Amino acid sequence: MPAFYGKLVRMIKVNSLSKAYGGTTVVDNLDFEVKPGIVTGFLGPNGAGKSTTMRMIVGLDTPTSGSALIDGKRYADFDRPLTKVGTLLDAKWVHPNRSAVNHLRWIAAANGFSRKRVDEVLDIVGLSNVAGRKAGKFSLGMGQRLGLAAALLGDPEVLILDEPVNGLDPEGIRWVRDFVRQLAHEGRTVLISSHLLSEMAQTADHLVVIGKGKLVADQSVHEFIKSSSETTTIVRSEHLAEMENALREEAVNFERTKDVEGRDILVVPDHDTDWVGGLAYTYGLRLNELSQKSASLEEAFMQQTGHSVEYQAKTAGVGEPGMPATPSTAAPGAPAAGAENRIEKGE
Repeated sequence: MPAFYGKLVRMIKVNSLSKAYGGTTVVDNLDFEVKPGIVTGFLGPNGAGKSTTMRMIVGLDTPTSGSALIDGKRYADFDRPLTKVGTLLDAKWVHPNRSAVNHLRWIAAANGFSRKRVDEVLDIVGLSNVAGRKAGKFSLGMGQRLGLAAALLGDPEVLILDEPVNGLDPEGIRWVRDFVRQLAHEGRTVLISSHLLSEMAQTADHLVVIGKGKLVADQSVHEFIKSSSETTTIVRSEHLAEMENALREEAVNFERTKDVEGRDILVVPDHDTDWVGGLAYTYGLRLNELSQKSASLEEAFMQQTGHSVEYQAKTAGVGEPGMPATPSTAAPGAPAAGAENRIEKGE
């Protein structure tokens, strides 16, 4: 149990935060708070300014205006900042010829942490068996685990993680999900960004969403999805004709279609299961299925941030305008020609 458990652990507070590079504003007057005890997801399209915002919170970038405070203080004002804030902003930030254990020992020695703590965090992230291997030989997922180990060295109250599941296999992704939720349950403050929206839907309790540097949403995952999409109810019954008549009597729109098993169903938009079920009961109709379909986090995200996407690809096929007539000859993982001109600003 962390020593700080039960204490008043305050929050990350971003106030009127802005950042401009060469006249281009990449973070524009942001205001939000990250509270302890929950996982806060930080979402936005490429180029939205997420990484720049995280860097400003920990003092790696200087705001053009506004402030980013942790527990009411700037990151630079903490005497031992790694005991307050753990960060994973760039998993590649490690000397490739240094072993994982020596990389962590180097950080530990510089911050007054014991070698025992290095062994503990290596065990926590599952790297004990490869601790002596050079970090440059690590896979992307192993590098992410090493970055998480470094973030945990000081047993911090606050964790700021930028794309921590990038490159992890399904088991690793699930481990990170369970791990960050446990950290939040202990009372820590957790801010985590990810482009894996299906995973974020299972991990985060609250969302801060930005687009082109501006705040788009600051609300719970449930409220974000609910406010961004309509509710649709699915009805399957042996009395669909009677149910159709009941819906017409109420002047409610519906569509008759088939489910994945080829069975006839009614799709009723903008009405929840309570209302549709109550209507069926009023007319004495037995239902075989009454289910509600809401948009996924991905669908809600696209609806809320579609206008903020900086680079939008066309869906033309091979040989169509805007697409190469022959397959790319680039090596797997290598950038396509011209990719250097599409690097996201502000990320």
